[in-house]
Amino acid sequence: MKEKIIAFLTDTVKEMKKVTWPSKEELRESTMIVLAVCGIIAAFVFGVDWVVSTLMKVII
Repeated sequence: MKEKIIAFLTDTVKEMKKVTWPSKEELRESTMIVLAVCGIIAAFVFGVDWVVSTLMKVII
């Protein structure tokens, strides 16, 4: 069992060395895109919820 754990950790370290990490600027840009898309989706869901709620109040 101990050998499997050591092999797993060794393989993990080898794979992590192959990773291409983003620069700070790339990370900042990606974060801004994610936040913008989340905001757009939130606004859309809010709008749909408001319209449906209003229609339900008119119907009932």
